[in-house]
Amino acid sequence: MVSSIYWNGEFIPYGEVKVPLEDRGYLFADGVYEVIRVYGGKPFALGRHLERLKRSSMAIELPFLLSTEELSAAAERLIALDNKKGDTILYIQLTRGAAPRSHIFPDVVRPNLWMMLKPFLKEIDYRNGVKAITVPDERWSRCYIKSISLLPNVLACQKARREGAFESIMIRDGFVTEGSSSNFFMIDEGILKTPPLTNYILPGITRQIVLELCNRKKIKYSETHIGLGEIYCAQEIFLTSATIEIVPVVCVDRVNIGTGNPGEKTVELLNAYRENVSVFP
Repeated sequence: MVSSIYWNGEFIPYGEVKVPLEDRGYLFADGVYEVIRVYGGKPFALGRHLERLKRSSMAIELPFLLSTEELSAAAERLIALDNKKGDTILYIQLTRGAAPRSHIFPDVVRPNLWMMLKPFLKEIDYRNGVKAITVPDERWSRCYIKSISLLPNVLACQKARREGAFESIMIRDGFVTEGSSSNFFMIDEGILKTPPLTNYILPGITRQIVLELCNRKKIKYSETHIGLGEIYCAQEIFLTSATIEIVPVVCVDRVNIGTGNPGEKTVELLNAYRENVSVFP
């Protein structure tokens, strides 16, 4: 259960927060966000997430009024106010603020910044792996921005749920981009492959850390375009995000991947990731 919310510089009980009806985040999805795993009261890679939030904010011409140091301090205090010491999720959202409804945003408007800490409840079968489906990538062309405008992602995720799958893998012009809420990796002939960062791919923090782990562990990798047909022939596939960490995918579109079990390299990277949770700033 959520207790306190950070709202524009104040810490307020959850039930007392009032969001204006004309907040542009509500009217136009005019805002950006971040989701951060908190392990035992310690936010993981907080600095990296806040820097990405700032980049997303600047990309949509949304003033970022706090320094990342000030925002980090506020996040740490919100976590300290929480009584739960287990794993939680820190959600941060920045919108352009409240103004009379118009497609043109005002020259002067106060952004609304809020943060919420909530329990981590996602149950994932890491031992046996998960299933995925492929769907057309119907999102806008600036997916590198972590925008709160997520309706295409929501519909893709819902389609996966209806078909008994964990995630939808998005395909654009015959090539993999990413999952509805994750980055995509596969092992082909012993080499780890992931799509290169383009305007259609979010630069995932966990994605970045996985590549850093590959460098540490001398695992060969390539950032390269991956065709739809290559997925079904992969030795291993896994997905990454802050909330799911590294999840093995054992079946895509009802086709078994590799042996149909979590792959050796995937398990190795997942273990290395969890062992290094306290290392990455």
